[in-house]
This record gives sequence, C-alpha cells and structure tokens, in this order.
Amino acid sequence: MTDVLRRGRASLAFSFFAQGVAFALLVTRIPAIQDRYGVSDALLPVFLAAVPILAGVGSVTTEQLVKRIPPSRLLRWSQPVVLLALLGAGAGDGVAQLAVALGCFGLAVGALDASMNMLGVSLQRTYGRSIMLSFHAVYSLGGIVGASLAWVGAHWQLALWVSYLPVVAVLLPAALVGSRWYVDGKAAEPGAEGAGSESGTLVFTLLLPLCLVMTFAYIGDSTVSNWSAKYLQDVLGSSEQLATVPYNVYMVTTLLGRTIGDFGVRRFGAVVVVRAGALVAACGFAVVAVAPGAWVGMAGFTLLGLGLCVLVPQTFAAAGRLFPGASDAAIARLNIFNYVGFLIGSPLVGALGDTWSYRGAMLVPMVLVLVTLVYAHSFAPRGDRYGGGHERARAADVGRGGNGL
Repeated sequence: MTDVLRRGRASLAFSFFAQGVAFALLVTRIPAIQDRYGVSDALLPVFLAAVPILAGVGSVTTEQLVKRIPPSRLLRWSQPVVLLALLGAGAGDGVAQLAVALGCFGLAVGALDASMNMLGVSLQRTYGRSIMLSFHAVYSLGGIVGASLAWVGAHWQLALWVSYLPVVAVLLPAALVGSRWYVDGKAAEPGAEGAGSESGTLVFTLLLPLCLVMTFAYIGDSTVSNWSAKYLQDVLGSSEQLATVPYNVYMVTTLLGRTIGDFGVRRFGAVVVVRAGALVAACGFAVVAVAPGAWVGMAGFTLLGLGLCVLVPQTFAAAGRLFPGASDAAIARLNIFNYVGFLIGSPLVGALGDTWSYRGAMLVPMVLVLVTLVYAHSFAPRGDRYGGGHERARAADVGRGGNGL
C-alpha cells in the first residue's frame, strides 16, 4: 500500500504541475490572444468571465458525477480536454473559435480542479500529515514553467499555436500515462465510506465563512493572473516581453510560500498563518497601486505571492475538517467559489480600471483580502477556535485537511 500511495502522490503531483503550466500559458498571453482575435477592451472581460462561469458549472456537475464515477476517472479525461482547449485557443482564426475553445477549457477545468482536489484530500488523510501544500507548490512550479514559456513566445514573437503545441504534445500523453496510478478515496482508505456518501451531511451555513474567504482569495489571485500583464504594460509602461514577468514572479513567491507553508502551520497554527497571509497580501496590493514603475510593481506582486499562497490551501483544509464524511461534496461546493472569485474579480477590476483607474482598482481586492481577518478563527482546529492549543491539535488540523487551486 505504501508503494501505491507514493505512486498516487507522484502522479497527482504531475497533474497539478500540468495544470499550472496550462493555466499560466493561457493567462500570461491574454494580450496576445486579444490582439490575435481583435477582441476589444470592452469585450475582453466577457471572455474572461465566461471561463469561471463554465468552470463553476463543471464543478457542480462533478459533485453529482462522483456519486457514480470515481474522481480519478474524471481527472483522467478532463485534463486532456483542458490541454487541447488551450491549443485550440491559440490555433483559431475567429472569435467564434476562441469562444468554443475557452468554453471547453472552462467546463473541463471545473471538473479537473474538483476531482484533483478530491484525490488530494483522500491522500492527505491517509498519510496523516499535511501534503496538500506540496501539491500547491508543484502547481506553482508548473505556473513558473508556463509563464517562462510564455516569455519565450513573446520574446521571439512566436505564433500562439507554435508556443502551445510542443507543450501539449509533451504534457498530454504524460498525463494519460500517469493517470494509471491515481488513488481514489476508497482505495486509499480501505473500509472507509466514500467522501460523498450518506455518512456525512454538508451544511452550507457552516461552509459559508470559508466560501467567502475562498472568494476573496481568488479575487486577489484573478487580479494578478488576468490583469498583471496588462497593468504592467498599460499603466506602468513596460514592454510586452516584460509584462509576462509579474505572473512569473508571483508564481515563484507562491512556490516558496507553499514549500514552507506546512512547517508554518505546524509551528504556529492555521489561524496565525492565514492572518499573516492576508496582511502580507494586502501590503502587496498597496505597493502595486502606488508603484511609480514596473520594477516596484513587480515588488508588489512578489508580496502578493507570499501572502495569497496560503489562503486557499488552508480554506480547503478547514472544509475537509468540518465535513470528514462528505469531503467530496464540500470540496466541489467550495471549489465553486474559486470561480465566483474569478467571475467577480476580473470584470470588477476591468470595469473600475476603465471608469476610474487601474491603480484605484487594485485597492478593492486589498480591502477584500483584509476582510479574511474577520473569519480567521474558522481555520482553527475543533475545540481551538481562536488558534491557541497544543501541537497535537495543529498536527490533526493539517493532517485531515483538503486542498484547492
């Protein structure tokens, strides 16, 4: 069983990596996609909003499908669709083709995110210690690779499909091969009930504070992923090539934060880590808003990566702890608010940028991230609602948790 779990962990980690690469290649080339298809600034937020809406539909559908289909099977077939949709977004020659490609991307990524997180939760529970932040770290590593490839494409002025095709040609077959070793919850925990079974009941009112934190965190994250390149290029006057760097910097600091995040949770507790992350992220948005030039702006995005990186993993961990008998349902439901954050964040920043200023728009996610402090006590282990307690409670906290993108 140890070998089974190790192979399952490695194959799932590769899935996180592939998704990080694919997502970064899409979001860091938004200006190039906009130019290729002639999408206006007014129409761009519509395209950006359509993806999280459809992803939310995919996540809701996954919540129902996992009652009959193992999450591993959903992940096995949703990941190739995501990669092919990415290639389609770079290879089309009309707005209608772009819409179809992004639509497929959105639906498939919702199923991919939910099923990937479900497998991670069951593995972490079986390991008995926090491994979810390590999956997040691998996702961030994939984002760094994807953003770096995007920089190469912009530097050499490669067509989008030329940038995307080699990546898809490598990742797609590798993901299919690796999917042979995915470990579902019932396999990881012999004799245990399925996470989405009747052994647990999902009470949405208990989940709501975590849903709000998830929304605020992804409003911040979507601001970076969807607008950092455009902000640096249009507001801070950088080149198109340099505009791909902020997301890369953001992913580097996210990788660093998630690599050491487990140790922070074990040492100080989830509540302290979440509060610190929210404060650092708010400082990052403030620096970006007042930055006089591109390099100071990138310093702000550096702080954003260090702060935001801990919020989402700990939110899923708290949800998994609240509903150990219905973790699949809790993950799928909470994952929807990932896309709610993207749905609100992208159009909100775009609308405020057009009607007011993009600098002012950066203050809105700053305030929302600070609201996370109000709900920080929701991340404490049971019987330790305000973050005190002993190390054993903290170990149980990270040992039973969940995960999200």
